[in-house]
Amino acid sequence: MDSTRGAAPISARTRAAALLGRLWRASPPLTAVGLLMLVVAVASMVGMVVDRRVITGAPAWLKPLKFAISTAVYSLTLAWIFGWLSDWPRVRRVVGWTTAIVFVLEVAVIDAQAWRGTTSHFNVSTPLDATLFSIMGVAILVQTLVSVAVAVALWRQRFTDRSLGWALRLGMTLTIVGALTGPLMTRPTAAQLTLARAGGRMTTIGAHAVGDVDGGPGVPVTMWSREHGDLRVPHFIGLHAVQALALVAVGVRRRRPEDVRVRAVLLAAVSYASLFVLLLWEALRGRSVVAPDAMAVASIAIWAVVTALAVAWIGLGSRGASRDNLDGMAA
Repeated sequence: MDSTRGAAPISARTRAAALLGRLWRASPPLTAVGLLMLVVAVASMVGMVVDRRVITGAPAWLKPLKFAISTAVYSLTLAWIFGWLSDWPRVRRVVGWTTAIVFVLEVAVIDAQAWRGTTSHFNVSTPLDATLFSIMGVAILVQTLVSVAVAVALWRQRFTDRSLGWALRLGMTLTIVGALTGPLMTRPTAAQLTLARAGGRMTTIGAHAVGDVDGGPGVPVTMWSREHGDLRVPHFIGLHAVQALALVAVGVRRRRPEDVRVRAVLLAAVSYASLFVLLLWEALRGRSVVAPDAMAVASIAIWAVVTALAVAWIGLGSRGASRDNLDGMAA
């Protein structure tokens, strides 16, 4: 009885070790950075407990925590994707090392600025702050551009599981598009331009919020603005497209014909891309994701209804295909 109880944890540890081994073989730098960022995330949580300072309306160590978790998820996901690109060793090597170096650099700057008690993004109040912000911006742009090579490799790679192949191709493409919304946040706001034209000195260039300054009332944890548009919302949705679509592909893998699985993934990609566009449109209009106007509500409702109808159609097709398979087996 005791040995039976002990078998499950040992099996779980074995599976975790096997997965970690696969990730390490696919990309040592990405796997190492992913694990490092999990440690940084724990340290940031400790920082939130012991350091009560607030920066632009949020706990000082909240942004380091969010970025550590995000980079850990992305690094380990990319390493997992590399496992499907065995014919592309140069892409794995260049993109893996570039991404790992950029992520360590970015999180180091964010943590250093939090430790100094100031903001990391849009901060040009001193030469040091402006230099650090510029370094982060250039580094992330380089990482985004080299990730295009991964998308190209995925589009050219053949997959025995067609639904997973489509999920990774479309997911990586949408992730890159989501990353490219970042520069929208670095544009000077109307208030900042007015200050510059009046001869004032800008201490910040750009903002997350549209229609107001950063630091107002925000949604818990994410701190997305509750009163104005916030470009972090579509940016977040776009960046995590590859994880979302991969989960869809895995979720529909069992007991469904291949054609049905492919249609499900394509539907998920179209629906996800539509949601990303709607959220980007809403943010650029200056509307908060938690306080949409009538036009935004109607648009989201139409999106939800169309998606639900498409899911129902695929579900009916799946049941029909299953009946045909059973009839064929009986014959």
